Amino acid sequence: MFDPDFIRGTDKYFLRTRDIVAAQGDVRATYALFMRVPIIFAPRIMRDWLERVAETRGIKISVETPFEEGAQVGGGEPLAYISGSLVELVDLETHILQRLGPPCVAAFNAYRMCCNLPKVAFLAMDARHCAGAEMAAMMAYAAGVGSRGAQRDAGAVGFIGNATDATARYFGNEEGVGTMPHALIGYAGSTLRAAEMFHETFPDERMTVLVDYYGHEISDALAVAERFPELAAAGGLSVRLDTHGGRFVEGLDPAESYAVIERHAPDAIRQYRTEAELRWMVGTGVSASAIWFLREKLDEAGFKEVQIVASSGFNPAKCAVMASANAPIDVVGTGSYLPERWEDTYATADIIEYGSRSSVKVGREFLVSRRNAKRINGTGGRGS
Repeated sequence: MFDPDFIRGTDKYFLRTRDIVAAQGDVRATYALFMRVPIIFAPRIMRDWLERVAETRGIKISVETPFEEGAQVGGGEPLAYISGSLVELVDLETHILQRLGPPCVAAFNAYRMCCNLPKVAFLAMDARHCAGAEMAAMMAYAAGVGSRGAQRDAGAVGFIGNATDATARYFGNEEGVGTMPHALIGYAGSTLRAAEMFHETFPDERMTVLVDYYGHEISDALAVAERFPELAAAGGLSVRLDTHGGRFVEGLDPAESYAVIERHAPDAIRQYRTEAELRWMVGTGVSASAIWFLREKLDEAGFKEVQIVASSGFNPAKCAVMASANAPIDVVGTGSYLPERWEDTYATADIIEYGSRSSVKVGREFLVSRRNAKRINGTGGRGS
C-alpha cells in the first residue's frame, strides 16, 4: 500500500518507474547516496523517516552507513547504502534526499563556528529562518550534531540550547531558552522598563536584555546593570548586542572603532581583510570593535560579571573574524549555520545493484568501487 501523505510530493518519474517495475517484475535494489561538498554526517532524521515508512508499509529496508553520526566526510564519499524492494524504494528517493543533504551541510557549518570560537557558548536561533517545522527540526538536529563534533575535536563549549521548545531535545534540554525580543522593549517604552517587567514576571530567571532598540547600547546596558546590581554581580545578567548594519554602536565611529581594536587586538587589524571581514572587525553593526567597546564600558563601571551575548549574522566566516580579534563574547545567538548556497545541500542517489547485477551510470563507478573497497577492508559502517 502506498502512502498518500508523501506520495504526492514524490517526483512523477519515480512513481511511473514504480508502476513499471511492479508490472514487469520486482528486484532487490541498492542505492548509494553521496554529496559533492565536505559535510558532517547527520543521517538520523533520514534514518528515522525510513524506519517509519518501513513500519507503515510492513517491509524491510536495509540502511548501511559507512560513517558514524558526526564524522567529517569529504565530497563524493558514499554516505549510505539503502537496499530493499525496488517497487517499495523507488518512490522514496525524493524524500530521502530532502532529509539528508540539508542537515549534513548545516552540521558542517555549526561545527566550523563552534571550532572557530571554542570558548563561546552558542544558542540556536534558526527557527525564524526555516521554511516550516520540518526544516526547523532538521536544522536544530544539525546544529546539535555539529556542536558535539566540535566538542569532541576542539574541546568547544558548543551549542548549549535553542530558542524553541519543539527542538530543544536536540540539545539535551526539555525547553527552549530566551528572555526578550525587541517587541517587549517597544511595548515597555524603554530598555530599562522591559528589564524590570521581565524580572517582575520571572524573578528567578537569568536575564538577557537587548540593548540596541533605541541605539543606546552602552547607556542602556549600564542602566540595566545599575538597576540590578545584585543580579549583575552574581553573573545572572547578560546584555545582547543585535545592532543592525546600518549604524555604529553608540559611542563608535570609524576612527574610534579602529582605536578599540588597536587597544585589544592590534595584530588582527593589520591582517588582510575582505570588505565583509573588515566590516565585521571595525564596521557598523555587531563588530568585534563594538563588542570590545561594550566590554570596556561594563568593566570600567564595575560590572565585570555581566556577560555579553552577540547576534546578527554570525556565520562561520564572521565567527572566524571574531576569533582573530579575540572578541570577548560569552554567548552567540545565531541561525546562520543554515546553508547559504542551497545547491550545496543537494544529495544524490544512484542505484548500484539490481539483484545480483552491479550497474551504475557512467561516471559514477566510484560508488561501486568504494563500497567494494570498504567490504574488502572490513571498514563498513553500521546497518539496519
